[in-house]
Amino acid sequence: MIAGTVVVAIGLAYALFSGLSRVLTGPTPDAAAGAGAPSAPAAATAPVVPKIKATLFFASEDGLRLAPVQSDVPLADGPVAQARAIVEAQLTAEPPAALARTIPAGVTLRGLFVSQNNEAFVDLDPSIKSGHPGGSLQELLTVYTIVNVLLTNLPTLQQVQILIDGHEADTLAGHVDLRRPLRKNEGLIQPSNTTPAVTLPSPSPQ
Repeated sequence: MIAGTVVVAIGLAYALFSGLSRVLTGPTPDAAAGAGAPSAPAAATAPVVPKIKATLFFASEDGLRLAPVQSDVPLADGPVAQARAIVEAQLTAEPPAALARTIPAGVTLRGLFVSQNNEAFVDLDPSIKSGHPGGSLQELLTVYTIVNVLLTNLPTLQQVQILIDGHEADTLAGHVDLRRPLRKNEGLIQPSNTTPAVTLPSPSPQ
């Protein structure tokens, strides 16, 4: 009987000591980490950018004309910003199979502004000239890719003048006069009942 009483007393003393130890030392590290750890933030979703349908141009399969191609282009705020978006789309888009680029890869838009007479001035970096392969027809297609892509998609514009590195240029490769604004050249556009789709590259993360 005495032995049983001693065992019970020892058990109660041990339980009281363990409880007191937990109160003094606090919860275990694992328990504390679980209780106080913030939940992982939800993954941020990329904002949806509104798009418009625009017509881009590439060299036709026979290399003689400009083939129109339907593409999704970001919707911009205002005609000048929209003109920039369209030109940038033309510069970066890859052509569908059987068609070819008319503008050297890597050419960038330095600036674009529109006069009160609705004439667009497109300022391209010098690689539009240094990287051009030459040839009168190829030059014609390059120049009117820029001219036609703006005047086709933005009918309020009347003419387009191409600048190079912020300055007026006589020609791109010795054949097409760039010293004045140019009107749309319908004769270079290949008639087509169907226009294939073109995919634009994803924008680089800022």
